Amino acid sequence: MKSFQTVIMAGGSGTRLWPLSRSGFPKQFLTLSGNTSLFQQACTRLKNELSPIVVTNEEHRFLAAEQLREVNFNNVKILLEPVGKNTAPAMTLAALESEEEQILVVMPADQTIQDAEGFELAIDRAVSMASDGAVVVLGVKPTYPHTGY
Repeated sequence: MKSFQTVIMAGGSGTRLWPLSRSGFPKQFLTLSGNTSLFQQACTRLKNELSPIVVTNEEHRFLAAEQLREVNFNNVKILLEPVGKNTAPAMTLAALESEEEQILVVMPADQTIQDAEGFELAIDRAVSMASDGAVVVLGVKPTYPHTGY
C-alpha cells in the first residue's frame, strides 16, 4: 500500500453558523463538542498521521497555528490561501506540496465524526483502493438534490 498525506482544508468564511461563527473566527475553529475545536479534531483524527498539510486562509494563520500548538502538533505544513477559492484550488495547492506518489486524504476541518474507529477503517480501505488506482470519495449519501453536496 502506498503512503498517504493527510490534507486538512480549514478555509471558510464563517457565515454558516452565525452568530457563533464569523469571518474572524469561522466554524472550524469553534469547540462544538468535546474539549477541542472541529479543526483540532480533524487534525488528530488519524492517529498514525502526525504531519498533516493544513490549507487555510491567510487571515486565519495565527488562529490555526495556536490551535495546532494546543494539541501538540508541531510538524505541520500550513499553506495559506491569499483568497479563498473553494475546494479544487486548495487541493491543488496541497498536491503541489506533497510527495509525487503519495495518496492525498483530504478532509474538511468543520465536521464532527462520532465513530472514529469506523472512520479510520474507512480511510484504510480507501487508501488501499487508491493504491490500486481508484479515486475514492467518502461522504454522506444525499437524500435530495442540493448544490451544497
